[in-house]
Amino acid sequence: MKYLIFLFVFITTLGFSQKKVQEQLKPIQKNKYIKTVDLLTQDAAFELMKRANQEAQRLSKNVSIAVLDHSGTIVLLTKGDGVGPHNTEAARRKAYTALSTKTSTLLLVRNAERNNDTKNLNTLPELLLLSGGVPLWHNGMLIGSIGVAGGGSPENDDAIAKSASIPEFGILSSN
Repeated sequence: MKYLIFLFVFITTLGFSQKKVQEQLKPIQKNKYIKTVDLLTQDAAFELMKRANQEAQRLSKNVSIAVLDHSGTIVLLTKGDGVGPHNTEAARRKAYTALSTKTSTLLLVRNAERNNDTKNLNTLPELLLLSGGVPLWHNGMLIGSIGVAGGGSPENDDAIAKSASIPEFGILSSN
């Protein structure tokens, strides 16, 4: 009798474990209404600012820096020592322009100058067609942007912005 009870419990247990295995094998259904995104953290923004400032110091420049996340929200905004107040807003708008167009603003400016159809981009309220904004990428996905103003020339602002990447963590200023 004890043997039959043990056998019954053993067989029943096997049946339950079989069912759990089958449940685990169900494919996970994708939710078409939710998308996972990589977020640019405040720590990353501080590191990007630090690297941009190192390049600015190498060029003997003080600059204003804006770092935006993938939605265009300001993560970090700094005004360089002795830099004119207009540069802070310029840095933010350069970052916004780079984010919105997914293009370096230096490249955007040069392409717009050559094409009559794109010269009117500068009439959009938030876009600023000045060099110094670059998009930020992680694993091929746009995660934010950085804008730099006050570097003394379009080439300096662009070089300083492009120096702000964290390649060891896959955060790049070019895709």
